[in-house]
Amino acid sequence: MATMKISTPFTPHWHPSLSQGLKRLGLALAGASTVMLQLGSLPALAGDPFRTSNPRNSISAPTEEAFYAIFRDGDYVTAKASLEAADAAATDPLHHAMLASLAYLEGEAGLPELLNRAQLTQAAAEGLMATDPLRGNLYGAVGIFLEGAHVLQTQGIARGTPRALGMLQEVFDKMDAAEDIDANDPELSLIKGFMDLLLAVNLPFANPEDAITRLATHGRPDYIAQRGIAVGYRDLGEYDKALEAVNAALAAVDAAKAGENTNPDLLQLKAQILWGLGNAQGSEAAYTEALGYVDQLPQATAARLIFDRCVVQGHPGSTCAREAGYN
Repeated sequence: MATMKISTPFTPHWHPSLSQGLKRLGLALAGASTVMLQLGSLPALAGDPFRTSNPRNSISAPTEEAFYAIFRDGDYVTAKASLEAADAAATDPLHHAMLASLAYLEGEAGLPELLNRAQLTQAAAEGLMATDPLRGNLYGAVGIFLEGAHVLQTQGIARGTPRALGMLQEVFDKMDAAEDIDANDPELSLIKGFMDLLLAVNLPFANPEDAITRLATHGRPDYIAQRGIAVGYRDLGEYDKALEAVNAALAAVDAAKAGENTNPDLLQLKAQILWGLGNAQGSEAAYTEALGYVDQLPQATAARLIFDRCVVQGHPGSTCAREAGYN
């Protein structure tokens, strides 16, 4: 594994410049699929994990299965197998967006596939325009956003920012077109809420409370919406509110799965928040619980969990880097 310099288990990343904020926003969305989505407290109809009425039939059963595996269960191994098995017949842009996120998690080796899937997301979104323009515009925006993340990763800030800024305007235009159709659509609200929140905590001209309200009011599924709220409050340093939100997300997962296991991504987030609150013992316990799911996590996520728990336990960063396999 490549050497990585990491000194603390979690440090909020503050980026005062527009280009730095855009980079974090793009990479955060790419790394979390096109937006960290998850199931709500109301039962979604088969084939559509977002809506409790008027479900979209464009979301296939394998895509739905992979969606739940990633965002409800934190099981990336099952998700990837489901998506790859259905790849030849896939027509839904969400399918390609999730594969883009999995490619991103592979680091530099996954960048060609990230670009490929970003472009396939856009092509699949265009295919929906005649029958479902809301999702067509929405995932057109997502695909462009993912491609912008690839630009920033491969070209760097200095070269990539001008192009990324132009692409960001295209994202906003397509989001606006989707919002004109139904501003309260759960899938749109979830994705736009995440994008707006990530912008708000990284750029000086946006209001995070508006994004949080959108996620809380219209975002579905609930455990993804609450996860986004927790991330936002964490990055704003409002750890008490972040803890409340991540506990709500964990409760929604528990309800959806009838108490069967939980979500290691949410446990990792809770551990970070507890560390921010100065609760090292609680943070260590949450990291340890998350590591119980290591077999279903990407290698990079597992390594980060190992490193973070080691630092929380009070060991030097150099020791923890060796334990995690960073050098």
